[in-house]
Amino acid sequence: MLELLKQIVAIPSVSRDEGACADFLENYMRSKGLTPRREANNIWCVGSKQLPGRPTLLLNAHIDTVKPVAGWNRKPFEPQLEDGRLYGLGTNDCGGGLVALLFAFMQLDAEDEGQLPYNLVYLASAEEEVSGRNGIERSLPLLPAIDVALVGEPTAMQPAIAEKGLMVLDCTAEGKAGHAAREEGVNAIYKALPDIEWLRSHEFERVSPLLGKVKMSVTQIQAGTQHNVVPDACTFVVDVRTNECYSNLEILEEIQAHLQCKAQARSTRLNSSRIDADHPLIQRCIRMGRVPFGSPTLSDQALMSFPSFKLGPGNSSRSHTADEFICVSELEEALQFYLDLLRE
Repeated sequence: MLELLKQIVAIPSVSRDEGACADFLENYMRSKGLTPRREANNIWCVGSKQLPGRPTLLLNAHIDTVKPVAGWNRKPFEPQLEDGRLYGLGTNDCGGGLVALLFAFMQLDAEDEGQLPYNLVYLASAEEEVSGRNGIERSLPLLPAIDVALVGEPTAMQPAIAEKGLMVLDCTAEGKAGHAAREEGVNAIYKALPDIEWLRSHEFERVSPLLGKVKMSVTQIQAGTQHNVVPDACTFVVDVRTNECYSNLEILEEIQAHLQCKAQARSTRLNSSRIDADHPLIQRCIRMGRVPFGSPTLSDQALMSFPSFKLGPGNSSRSHTADEFICVSELEEALQFYLDLLRE
């Protein structure tokens, strides 16, 4: 696993530019006797013992990374092993989960003589960091029907059984231009202020025990062309993080009903996700000493229409940071935990 992860880190795979890494991973899987399939830069393998009547379990992690942030003391695409840590861009998010799930898939598939209670599918997806249209959304229709997914995002090997969704709104308050020195025009900034205050203070009724409240944040604003002209338009952007108690469409409808300005969602497809705490996989995690929690960060789960949960090596706080790393011991723990979880 460690050697494979080193090779993956050495191939830049920033979102929407994962082709070289996808080529390498596809060839690696073929060298191990697997028969991968590919759509764009998404690569998947179906278990060799597909039996009718068994539910299908998807093991998923992504191959893409964010761009290197400022502050790296090491070269992000040159993996370095030091004091039990492998440094490099994508080691933690989510190369560790990618290789650990692949090795678990290969071992479980080799052991399966029809005794496992499920069929297996492994998927290495692209464009996760940008929720791109050529990522998992493009490959899922080509897979067997999935009943449940385990996503290898870094969670310190604790099961994240709910995840916040994301919706970005572009809002426009319209006024009328006029000379600032005279009593002319309608100031669009002033028209926007009540709406911004409502977004700041409004609380949606349904609160999740795992994810808390729906959170709205005005994050960008633009108005005016010069100091002596009353602005005729004020545009602002709202970042909305939804919990599993609402769909993005429900939240959008409530927002539009209260705002005076025009509010348009860039997309409503990135919904919150969850899996029931009573699901056999989660109950097995609990019996193995793990503690379910709700995750504030977005993943490919947002594009899955079936139950899913995150469980992977590494720590979310290391993601998208300079000198990103994963511990060798975390890789070892992850593989063994996956095998113990899925064999039972």
